[in-house]
Order: sequence, then C-alpha cells, then structure tokens
Amino acid sequence: MQANSLELKACIAEVEPMRYTPAGLPALNCRLEHESQIQEAGGIRTVKMTIKAVAFGPEAERLAKQAIGSEWDFKGFLANARQGKSVVFHIQDFLQV
Repeated sequence: MQANSLELKACIAEVEPMRYTPAGLPALNCRLEHESQIQEAGGIRTVKMTIKAVAFGPEAERLAKQAIGSEWDFKGFLANARQGKSVVFHIQDFLQV
C-alpha cells in the first residue's frame, strides 16, 4: 500500500462559511497559498501554488477561527474532489509557523 501524506507550509487565502455533513460533522472548505524556493536539477526554482483544502470536525472548527493571511504548517492527505476533476488537500492537523 502506498502512503498518501502531505505536509505543507502555507497561508490561509480564503475560507468559505462553515457547513455540516449529513451526519452533522462540521466541514470547512478553504484555499491555501504556498510560496518557496526549492533546489531542482541543479538550480533554484521559485514555487508558487494555490490548493483547495477541506477540514472536518474539530480541525474545521479550529481553522474557522484563524485569520486570513496567517501562516501554518498543515498535515493531511490528497484526494479527488467530489466531481473528480481536481485534487483537494484534506487537513488533519495544523500548527502555527
């Protein structure tokens, strides 16, 4: 079995209103932005990216209280979006940078 884990230092760029799953679990959709410089093929590459993310349960409630633009270390996994045409980062934990 292959591992599916992602650790990403990013800032909170956008947060949608809290929603609830049919089972009553809090769910929060957001957008994260990342920028860094990484060595690749003997050179330095500047990486800028935006990724859709979602948090459920206590993590959703915690994330909803954080400021837009604040930077965090996020941990979680990747999965297809419900329509299957993009990837969503499922946040399982996050700590302030």
